[in-house]
Amino acid sequence: MLHLDSHVWAKLSGPYGTAEQLPALLQRLEQAYSRDVFDELFQEYLYHQNTIYPATYAAMPYLARIACATDDAVVRQELFLNGGIIEAARDELDEATFLAAWPELAEEIGGPACVELYSGYLDAVGELRSLTEQVLAAAAEHADDMEKRYLLIADTAYRGDHIVANILLTFVQGDEYVGVCPSCEEEIYIWPVADDTAVLQAFASDPVFEPEQEPQPIVPDPSCGEAETRVLAERAAVIGERTWTDHLPYLAGMASCPSCSEQVRLWPAIQSTFEI
Repeated sequence: MLHLDSHVWAKLSGPYGTAEQLPALLQRLEQAYSRDVFDELFQEYLYHQNTIYPATYAAMPYLARIACATDDAVVRQELFLNGGIIEAARDELDEATFLAAWPELAEEIGGPACVELYSGYLDAVGELRSLTEQVLAAAAEHADDMEKRYLLIADTAYRGDHIVANILLTFVQGDEYVGVCPSCEEEIYIWPVADDTAVLQAFASDPVFEPEQEPQPIVPDPSCGEAETRVLAERAAVIGERTWTDHLPYLAGMASCPSCSEQVRLWPAIQSTFEI
């Protein structure tokens, strides 16, 4: 963990410049948690447009320490949730001792300091992951459906399913999903039925702009497909999140491509748009 009085903070970048002011915000959070302070910290220094920064890696151990120490379930949930969003944005998932994208930073602060930042971040992710059962149990009683969806995203990221977590982040509203047919490479728009939002259908075009088109029915998979979607469905049901509990059997199901009529497994079609 990088000490708050370290000169290194001024050399770490965030979305809008250096992290020189970040230690003061972290210290204020540790002294008395404030949603306003956290929002400033998160939005100005840690996360922007699904991107994280060297400053994010340095701050994460402090967020994990606060989350693990607090007796306030709301604070714990907020830090768990946002830590999961940060982890979902991490695109360097190998076992390197620090990120390949940091050579210039390593020249400025030294390789050992970069190793410390990276390992401290990974330790913090483990600490936040250890709160999963506690946070989800509380969410089942008190969180609204949108909060539950974001918590499921965080849980998915902490379990290492980063592509799934980013799919869920993109479609967090639960009102549309988009995939690509592997045969004709045309997009498939997946929307709830107007009078039964628990049922999904497949369209060739966005039905908002072409409402008269004929949808294709989806044959749901009651087992919810592969392990990654099955675990997600189980957790959604446990905490009482209805949207994804209802939708996941359809997202794991089959449909005729509305453009070429080939049979398509929808989850791989969705997933393919997120894979590099």
